[in-house]
Amino acid sequence: MSLGKQKLGNQGLVVSAVGLGCMGMSQSYGPADEAESIATLHRAIELGCTFLDTAEVYGPFINEELLGRALKGRRDKVTIATKFGFRIVDGKQDGTGRDSRPEHIREVVEASLKRLDTDHIDLLYQHRVDPGVPMEDVAGTVGELVAEGKVRFFGLSEAGIANIRRAHAAHPVSALQSEYSLWERNLEPEIIPLLKDLGIGLVPFAPLGRGFLAGDVKRAEDYPEGDFRRGDPRYQGENFDANVAAASAVRDVAAARGVKPGQIAIAWLLAKGPEFGIDLVPIPGTKRRTYLEENVAAADIGLDATEMLLLDMALTPDRISGPRYNERTMSMVDR
Repeated sequence: MSLGKQKLGNQGLVVSAVGLGCMGMSQSYGPADEAESIATLHRAIELGCTFLDTAEVYGPFINEELLGRALKGRRDKVTIATKFGFRIVDGKQDGTGRDSRPEHIREVVEASLKRLDTDHIDLLYQHRVDPGVPMEDVAGTVGELVAEGKVRFFGLSEAGIANIRRAHAAHPVSALQSEYSLWERNLEPEIIPLLKDLGIGLVPFAPLGRGFLAGDVKRAEDYPEGDFRRGDPRYQGENFDANVAAASAVRDVAAARGVKPGQIAIAWLLAKGPEFGIDLVPIPGTKRRTYLEENVAAADIGLDATEMLLLDMALTPDRISGPRYNERTMSMVDR
């Protein structure tokens, strides 16, 4: 079992067909297990899952440091994506504060290079649009870093139409990272057609609905303190009941195929790239080898037209209950 490759945008970036989101190795989903996380990263390389996603704010800082340790002697085998753009004060994220000033971008990149123990970042994303800094200044600064060899490709995360256009006009954007899955279809009306027109790839994060589409979910209050899902509106109260019912279609298709529900959710996403005519690479996150292997194996599951239609209709936006984020977090999404 070894993954194939996938072009991501029109600027020459090529990555593994499925990536690995590394955030949960350091935060948001229960206690960290560094030994298992490093073993998972090494297993990912063995499987050809070499597109690794991190950010300075994950931890903060400790997720990049983890990758730096895990990838010693293996740097040339992977594609590293990291992000800048949040304000971090005394080692903690400063609420919804953002900082994409050109001088700050350069500071972050130098610090990320050191933590990752590398001389270049393959894909550098603006983590969230900063309303206080013109997008042209952001893209221009990243363009300078590309010219200097410190960054290879430029990406955006959760940006809206106007800022995608402005960024791409100033320096070519290779990828937009945004939440997209059976669980969250907000990109389909406008963003995905724009990505197709501009030749920008899509990197869906949370492709398993933060675990909801993988099955074995619990109500928000049953997760421990510090677990992101305790505050996820879709895991709470009546929203939870409605969403369990909607997600039953994923479980039914998986049972008929003899595979895991999460694998069906990833297979659905992989089929959407060709359907929409865009480059698409999901980055399911995990800190365990078992789940990594399941996620990678999903690339070999080809859903037929009947299965795709069934899933499309069962999880339309009107059937999903609750917002995808709480109000504070949603305020940082450029939509």
